[in-house]
Amino acid sequence: MTRILITGASGFIGRAVCKSLRVAGYSLSGTTSNIEQKKGPENIPLYYIPEIGPDTDWSGPVAGADAIIHLAARVHVTRDTSSDPLAEHRRVNRDGTRQLAIAAAAAGVNRLVFISTIKVNGEITTGHPFSEEDTPLPGDPYGISKWEAEQTLLEVSKNTGLEIVILRVPLVYGPYVKGNFLRLIEACSRLRIMPFGAITNQRSLIYVGNLASAIKASLDHPVAVGKTYLVRDGQDMSTPDLVRRISGSLGSKVWLISLPRWLLTGIGVVTVGTGAIARLTGSLQVDSSLIEKDLEWSPPYTIQEGLNETARWYLSSRI
Repeated sequence: MTRILITGASGFIGRAVCKSLRVAGYSLSGTTSNIEQKKGPENIPLYYIPEIGPDTDWSGPVAGADAIIHLAARVHVTRDTSSDPLAEHRRVNRDGTRQLAIAAAAAGVNRLVFISTIKVNGEITTGHPFSEEDTPLPGDPYGISKWEAEQTLLEVSKNTGLEIVILRVPLVYGPYVKGNFLRLIEACSRLRIMPFGAITNQRSLIYVGNLASAIKASLDHPVAVGKTYLVRDGQDMSTPDLVRRISGSLGSKVWLISLPRWLLTGIGVVTVGTGAIARLTGSLQVDSSLIEKDLEWSPPYTIQEGLNETARWYLSSRI
């Protein structure tokens, strides 16, 4: 039985990955930053890792593992209070990942699947979706640190033989989601009028169940070694379409009114910030054809199925 270590196993994505791999028959363990948490999703054993950085001791968790799925990270924060956000992101996402890879190679781990971000490519597309061939253009500390982590992993792989697979993901949604997507769900549940009717953008997303499936495909396939893949759901959506679909899944109804782009942007900058309004009004599309061809992978869930599951979780958690 293949033994898999999942860092960040109790997180939003980790829950879905644990469920998917448990059903597939893998032997799982995970890591947690909560000293009191002994068991994770699917009752898997957890190793306590208080913090991730250049000095983290990974020797216990990696011992006996055949492969590692590295989910744990310092994520993008809308209002980062750190005096040096880039240094903090680098310490966790670049240096901590390098330390994990070195420990994994020393312990005889065969493969490490690294969950990166589409922010490595950039923030906005204009008519042409991002692909693996694009020159990376990260624009914030999170994206920069993930891009540097990718390069570090490939360097460790070259020196040790540890197999590396990198998945760059767009916005992930599903049960237990947090951040901007949860705020959008809450708005669709609470508001009856939203000002997005005139937006004609296109956004790629990925349902957490589809991401778990792509991770599973990356664990064993020989073609995946050394590759970077972009992943997404089977279709892209505009912000108005996403709002309508979320509202329908919640059993609510939202009236979308049209505001001029300049007015919507001005209001958004004041209320939710420049970055958030850019993500609501701008396009970010991903070409996932390479992973579909190489690994013969396709997303097992439709967008509507993913949104319905997300809505069911949201409604049940509010009871």
